[in-house]
Parts: sequence; structure tokens; C-alpha cells
Amino acid sequence: MQSQKISVASDPSAADLPGPYGLLLHALARGFAFVGGLVFIALVVMSVCSIVGRKLFNAPVPGDVEVLQMSAAFASATFFAYCHLTHGDVKVDFFTSHMSSSRRLFLDSAGSLLVGLIGALLAWRTAVGALSLKEAGELSAVLEMPVWVAQALMVPSFVLLALAGFYTCFVPWFRGGPKS
Repeated sequence: MQSQKISVASDPSAADLPGPYGLLLHALARGFAFVGGLVFIALVVMSVCSIVGRKLFNAPVPGDVEVLQMSAAFASATFFAYCHLTHGDVKVDFFTSHMSSSRRLFLDSAGSLLVGLIGALLAWRTAVGALSLKEAGELSAVLEMPVWVAQALMVPSFVLLALAGFYTCFVPWFRGGPKS
């Protein structure tokens, strides 16, 4: 019980996610986002090295654009679940600000259900696409890296997004609905 209080206290957005599953989901999403941030930092360092190498020494990092494209896609996907769990996704509150709390909860839940369904669809189709690329044996042009690996790395992020969407859709109703 003490560890739950520490987790919630260390990140106020976790307070919206009751119970051990909500805290675990939040911790996973936060961990994924942290890894995505590290990947982007590494990409910036690689890009700077490549640009400086190209301009000063006529020696860019080989395959820098390939690595950037494949890694940025994976890293971007790691932020989606955390963004949804912390209410960082785009909402048009202007239209709902004068609604009752039960109607707002219904619309928020419907939006979260759609996020869950889209996350599940993306996970499924990305996995199918990665398997197709693996079977085809497609390699990147310069470094000859298997392209399917970059696509497969996005699948866990989309699964986590689906879980975040479904969790934020149904949990408020199990907690007793809107709090007015």
C-alpha cells in the first residue's frame, strides 16, 4: 500500500488511475515514454554528428536517414499511452464545458474507447505488416538492416495505447460514475 502512495505522490497524473493496475499501467506508459525520449536524444546526437561530419570532414554518419526514420517512428509511438493517461491528448472542452459531469464522463469514456480500439487496430496491423516485411526479407538501402524490426518495435507501444484507452474508458464507471 505504501508503494502506491509513493507512486501517486511522485506523479500527480497517476492519481486519476486507481488501483494497482492503474498504477502499473501508468508506470509502464511512463517507462515507455522515457525510453522514447532517450531514443530521440540519441537521434539528435547522431544527426548533429552526421551534419558536422558532412560539413567539416565530408564524412556523414552512414545510413543516418535510415536510422532516423526507423527510430523516430518507434520513439514517437512510445509517447501515445502516457499522453492519453495524463490527459495530454487533444480535447475540445469548449463544447463540453457547460455539460453535466455525467455527459462529460460519457463523452470522455467514448473517446477513450475509440483510443483503445484504434490502439488495438494499430497494434494488429503493425504486427501483420512487420511479419510481412520479415517474410519478404526487406532490408534498408544503406545499412541493410531488417526493416521489420523497426516496425515490430512499435507494436508494444500500440498495445499499451489500447490498454490505456480501455482502462480510462471503463474505470471511471466502476468507481461510481461522475463526481459532481
